[in-house]
Amino acid sequence: MIRILFYLAVVFLLGLGFAWLADRPGDMVVTFGGYQYRVTLMVAAVAVTAIVAAVMLLWWLTKALWTSPYAIARHFRARRRDRGYQALSTGMIAAGAGDAALARKKNKEAAKLIRSDQEPLIHLLEAQASLLEGDHDAARQKFEAMLDDPEMRLLGLRGLYLEAERLGDRAAARHYAGRAAGLAPQLGWAAESTMEEKAERGDWDGALALVDAQKASRLVERDVANNRRSVLLTAKAMSLLDSDFNAARTAALEANRLRPDFGPAAIVAAKVLFRQNDVRKGSKLLEAAWKAEPLPDIAELYVHARPGDAVLDRLARAKKLQSLKQNNPESSLTVARAALGAQDYALARSEATAAARMQPREGAYLLLADIEEAETGNQGKVRQWLSKAVRAPRDPAWVADGVVSERWAPFSPVTGRLDAFEWRAPEERLGHLIEQEDETAERVPIPSIRAAQPAGDDIVEIEPEVAPADAGARPAKAGPDGGTESSEPKPRDEAILDDGDAEPIRLPDDPGVDPDEDRENVQRRFRLF
Repeated sequence: MIRILFYLAVVFLLGLGFAWLADRPGDMVVTFGGYQYRVTLMVAAVAVTAIVAAVMLLWWLTKALWTSPYAIARHFRARRRDRGYQALSTGMIAAGAGDAALARKKNKEAAKLIRSDQEPLIHLLEAQASLLEGDHDAARQKFEAMLDDPEMRLLGLRGLYLEAERLGDRAAARHYAGRAAGLAPQLGWAAESTMEEKAERGDWDGALALVDAQKASRLVERDVANNRRSVLLTAKAMSLLDSDFNAARTAALEANRLRPDFGPAAIVAAKVLFRQNDVRKGSKLLEAAWKAEPLPDIAELYVHARPGDAVLDRLARAKKLQSLKQNNPESSLTVARAALGAQDYALARSEATAAARMQPREGAYLLLADIEEAETGNQGKVRQWLSKAVRAPRDPAWVADGVVSERWAPFSPVTGRLDAFEWRAPEERLGHLIEQEDETAERVPIPSIRAAQPAGDDIVEIEPEVAPADAGARPAKAGPDGGTESSEPKPRDEAILDDGDAEPIRLPDDPGVDPDEDRENVQRRFRLF
């Protein structure tokens, strides 16, 4: 567009010049070789313009002829490069789609059309094709060759990192991630892996520096960065609590300031304040964390904030903690434990029962067993509560990647992931499935019942129902007429009504059935078969 405007401006100026000359007539006389040439000024201007245009055209034609071999070669080179980039693009798409054959074919085609030193993506396509073909050794060699090229170094480190992760070599993976983080701290995968490695080694300051770099480069959200920083500061304060109290105090208070509802941060900050006899401020921190998520460690530290308190004072602090989080099983269990320590068994039993009713779990029944043993010493009831505890769901704990821990940790021991532990109930334990056959086998056989008969009559013995496993060969017994009876057990009705004169045994509130009426009902019964 600018070029067109420039051409229009030149034409416009030429037109103005010719119009100006036309309004001012004159002659131009040129003497050359003894001859004098006279022309008008307009004709001279047109002639000069034509000569300049002819010279420029002649120069352009000469230059075009002189540079034509180079132009032709450049045309074919550009065409060859375009074909190479087209093959490279198709190969990258095939590699992403998982077509190893097409990726390898296009990689060879691109390597013929484009030099690898001009386009580093050819190395990447070759490595991807090797991975798709399952040749991981060739892919690793190609990634290692990329380390020599400053432009491809980060790409090679990324490929080696993924290969180490695939092989399960965490040390090698973190080594490559550390090198990548040193070259480019803004890389998320490198910073995450390096941060996990520093956290496992206890290098809290190094991990905090990486978090600050991520926050400064805006790679992560502000809240996420603050949460990670709070976790690392909490772990740092816990590790320095006994060795460097001042550094632990600074880290703990900053961690609690960044994340007031985080229980472990509030606990370590409260411990620091309690050591400085600032019970009021430490209690406020625990109360704020308790409102967000009631944890047993918070309750334990809050109730025993002052070591010299009497048991009734501890019970009062437990009740205050309960008022902050009402209708919560953890609050009821806290009061129940404090009441058990104060020997207020009625309150302890009431609160523990309420906790078991709100959330039946192992800890509530174990506490009821302790209360029962302390109050009555009834071992039968104690065993009853213990049996309920065995079958009850487990208490909440710190869980990360299937690992259950009683104490919080800053990273997962399985994957090394930061801030992986969550306070929740672990996986339920599978109980023994009681089959119907087991119930039948464990059923106690009913003892024989002898019905009272009038004097002089034979005594009819009523045999109980027995399981098929107990049905064995029985000796024949003499009947009333001197014969022998079958050893097979008779049905209950036949055993009871074996003798027409025998009265069946009835419960005190059973009016019974008239035998004659029962026989009539049997005769009138409709039979399908």
